[in-house]
Amino acid sequence: MGGVAACLVAVVLLSLFSEEFAAAGKRGTAALAAYGLPVARVAAEIAAALCAGALLLAAFLVPAKQSGELSDAARTAMRTASWSAVVWCVAALLSVPFVLADAYGRPLSYVLELDRLVRLSFAVEPTRAWMLTAAVAIVLAVTARSVKLWRSTPVLLVVALLNLVPVASSGHSSEGGNHDWATSSLLMHLVAAALWVGGLAALLAYGRQKGEHLGLAASRFSRLALVCWLVLAASGVFNALVRLRLSEVFTTAYGMLVIAKGAALAALGVFGYFQRKRGVRDVVEKGSGRALVQLAAFEVLLMMMTLGLATALSRTPPPPSLGVVLPDIELRIGYVIDGPPTLLAIFTQWRFDLILGTAAMILAVVYLLGVRRLREPWPVFRTVSWLGGCATILLASSSGIGRYAPAMFSTDMIGNILLAMLAAIPLVQGAPFTLISRAAPGLREWLTMMTQAPVVRLLTHPAVVLVLFNGSFYALYFSGLFEWAQNRPLTQMGTNVWLLATGFLFFWAVLAVDSFPTPIPLRHRRIMLVTATAAHALFAAILVSTSTVIGEEFYRSLGLAWNTNLLDSQRLGGAVAFGFGVGALLLVTLVLFTQPARPSIRADQQRDAADQHEMT
Repeated sequence: MGGVAACLVAVVLLSLFSEEFAAAGKRGTAALAAYGLPVARVAAEIAAALCAGALLLAAFLVPAKQSGELSDAARTAMRTASWSAVVWCVAALLSVPFVLADAYGRPLSYVLELDRLVRLSFAVEPTRAWMLTAAVAIVLAVTARSVKLWRSTPVLLVVALLNLVPVASSGHSSEGGNHDWATSSLLMHLVAAALWVGGLAALLAYGRQKGEHLGLAASRFSRLALVCWLVLAASGVFNALVRLRLSEVFTTAYGMLVIAKGAALAALGVFGYFQRKRGVRDVVEKGSGRALVQLAAFEVLLMMMTLGLATALSRTPPPPSLGVVLPDIELRIGYVIDGPPTLLAIFTQWRFDLILGTAAMILAVVYLLGVRRLREPWPVFRTVSWLGGCATILLASSSGIGRYAPAMFSTDMIGNILLAMLAAIPLVQGAPFTLISRAAPGLREWLTMMTQAPVVRLLTHPAVVLVLFNGSFYALYFSGLFEWAQNRPLTQMGTNVWLLATGFLFFWAVLAVDSFPTPIPLRHRRIMLVTATAAHALFAAILVSTSTVIGEEFYRSLGLAWNTNLLDSQRLGGAVAFGFGVGALLLVTLVLFTQPARPSIRADQQRDAADQHEMT
């Protein structure tokens, strides 16, 4: 019923604002093509939320068996996730012809001719995004059916959330000025919505089954729901501010839909408050889930209608800035850069990165809360190292370095080296997993089981760690990926996150401050460091010596008069990779080679190892 309500809301709103579409340049299509796309999109978003919610329930809301196998409730949730992923795949595939009919202004029958459908599907960015979404969804459907152990469920949840990225990066938010902020805030919005809507639906289904651990699941979800609501509110307001002027809020269709969505979100917040005050309390204190199920049912219905409203909003182009012609650089990277980079500009011209900047601050706060929660002393050096790594992430992503990175090869390289090495090393020295296991003993069991997952074992194999660390730089700059990512803010953000993650993984393996899933002998860690240093030095040498400009077409299109000698900028980037990158690796190598061949195990590591052995 909720899905039908969502489709009706989307169709009715589109009918009301159809003249607005025509004024914005939308070409008319047959009624089936015009309204089939929003219906298919609503179905895809509901299926995505249900898939993510079911995986959330199996991964974190209900406990697994002591053997590590999924409980009966988790198995049921995994079957729900599988069927939801099938519907997600079908809805994504159905969206392809509707998108083509809308994009080319042709009847649906025109694009449904097989040879034309195949040819055109790869010519439009949104259809490529939908096909990728469908491919990942069917993989999720098959994999969720075969999972028997808990340790694989968090991985599937991450994959389901990442599958929201392709469509998010191909809509209105990826166009016009400030599209870097718009796409990042939209992604945060979609992830929070999927976890909240899907998680509540999964909790409602679990409550109707009178699940054994309903109180625990409700309590855990209640805390997550509050975070999701805050993220939804903040990202929604931010996205609206990016797209709307104050005078356009009450005078345009886009503005009115934003107001309606804000009102629906506020109503959902009220429902969430009463659910936390009454429903969750009754379950935890009295063991009765009646109030929770009643409140959740109304809340899910309102959520589904809000999804329909959001779909209508996504199909409504934001109002154009009349009389304003955006410069090429703003259309390309989302904002204007005033003058060449100087030392003063690096530290004064900040542009906050919504993903990495927010993550850096959250990581710092959570770490400090963990230290505060400890009932024993924690080394100050660890805390300072972690906070230094978070500060380096903020500097690389949100200072003038991050601002100039999309426009200059050399600055982009500085940011990448900062993330992959100069931020990763102090983060590893902060020993975050040791802190988690002591400050939150309840998470220790989850961490232990996750390290036993086959995918984790594979990713932490020494050879794989080395290939991921060094191979990422070669693949990014020498495979064409760099040029392809330049016009895609979320892809650029993804590469930054990837370099930070692979850098953390590498230094986690070689420094061995925290227990590593696949313990590596000191001699092998030394070999890994020497190999990585040589490979990175070769990478830097190729950049310095090559006469081919990487990303030349994109950089020329920006029209920056002070950035015309692209080859010099690229060679400077190679020098940065050699000086800072190789320098950091040599420093770590020196530290590792001065360690004794048989280092003594510290008391804290010994205790953690004993705890993990006892649990396994």
